[in-house]
Amino acid sequence: MTPFGQALRELRRRKGVTQRKLAEAIGVTPAYLSALEHGRRGRPTFELLQRIAGYFNVIWDEAEELFRLADASRPKVVLDTSGLPPAYTAFANRLAQGIRTLPPDVIEEMDTLLKKSRLSG
Repeated sequence: MTPFGQALRELRRRKGVTQRKLAEAIGVTPAYLSALEHGRRGRPTFELLQRIAGYFNVIWDEAEELFRLADASRPKVVLDTSGLPPAYTAFANRLAQGIRTLPPDVIEEMDTLLKKSRLSG
């Protein structure tokens, strides 16, 4: 499941809306919506995000968060390490090969380090 899929499922749950009802209202199939929630589909289009936000009549801040989560929900990520030192490419490949085996606490620690490096860099 992607961050967007989790947020969409929670939004549906809070509003008491089934996948089928939402799918019909926004013009997609229930199968597509299910795949989107489970991360088997890529990031939704901006137009679809607008339809979802409109359907739920969410406030601007909540819609903005939904859009941000959609942007962070690409299940197949490509890293371009061209022009970087060889160690960066090796690290990206090791991460790609081992990400499924990393425990949640390691992911949180790595995320914290990345956030800190962005703030200082």
